[in-house]
Amino acid sequence: MSDKDAALIVIDAQESFRQAPYWDPAELPAYLEKQQALIDGARVAGLPIVQIFHVDQDDAFRLASGFVRTLGELSIAPDVTFHKGVHSALIDTGLESWLRDNNITKVIISGIRTEQCCETTTRHASDLGFDVDYVTEATLTFPMTHADGTRFSAADIKKRTELVLSKRFARIATVAEALDQAA
Repeated sequence: MSDKDAALIVIDAQESFRQAPYWDPAELPAYLEKQQALIDGARVAGLPIVQIFHVDQDDAFRLASGFVRTLGELSIAPDVTFHKGVHSALIDTGLESWLRDNNITKVIISGIRTEQCCETTTRHASDLGFDVDYVTEATLTFPMTHADGTRFSAADIKKRTELVLSKRFARIATVAEALDQAA
């Protein structure tokens, strides 16, 4: 089966996050490897690549900061770029119109942060009628502490995200699985 009507969406893979107090590079090498493999595979498969940048009033996320740019270790030549100011890449960005104008019916979600912008965009895309492949291994997040003091690792957060998205909002896919359907 071929999904030439699919597009790769790379969400917030930007230098802004290195400035955040919660930045933790522990998962970065694995993320970069999988994200780059997904980008390269999408390009080889002829899929459009959409890059999303988060822009808001926080210092590191302001356009003028110079940090709203691709993570230095990634090589990406997007077909189109959008800026968003909220968690979903589909609100007030023009992304939905672009997808529909290009006859895209399936999106492949990757980027930063697993449980925030990637998960929110996934839910929103599903609600709008798009098929979604959520490529957890090509997402990055950081440990978080619950109000009760419980510490959740990045792996815990990824597992929870897969739990709530799987078979309801998205197909959870590896890089290879997402690209296999696009070949």
